[in-house]
Amino acid sequence: MKSVKIKKIISVCLLLIMLITTVNTVVMAIVPPGQIRGDRADAEVMTDKTIDKAGKNFITILQAIGVVLSVVILIVVGIKYMLGSAEEKSEYKKTLVPYVIGAALIFAAAIFAQVIYDFFSGWGAQTPNGGQTSTPNTK
Repeated sequence: MKSVKIKKIISVCLLLIMLITTVNTVVMAIVPPGQIRGDRADAEVMTDKTIDKAGKNFITILQAIGVVLSVVILIVVGIKYMLGSAEEKSEYKKTLVPYVIGAALIFAAAIFAQVIYDFFSGWGAQTPNGGQTSTPNTK
């Protein structure tokens, strides 16, 4: 009975320690805003725009591969459907629904990613006047 309580107390303490150690926000970096440096002193300076461009290129490549694969799979399923028997045609109809959903997600993935990026891109922007909103003087 006591060992169960001790195990629970220890597990709760370890969980709290893990949570506290992950909330460390101290950063000792001296890099201008919008730039990222590598570990070496002669490393090329990367800006936010180069990272943004690389991410967009990666998403474009993934979407192109997904589109090509979905078209090839649709062709194969269509040929099997045309050449199959009545039982096989009913099976292909059942497997076509998940395919259509997956293909729609592949085609819409870039749109979803762009919407999410546009939504979160303005969060780090600083407002003029040191973060104070400009209100008309009513004195």
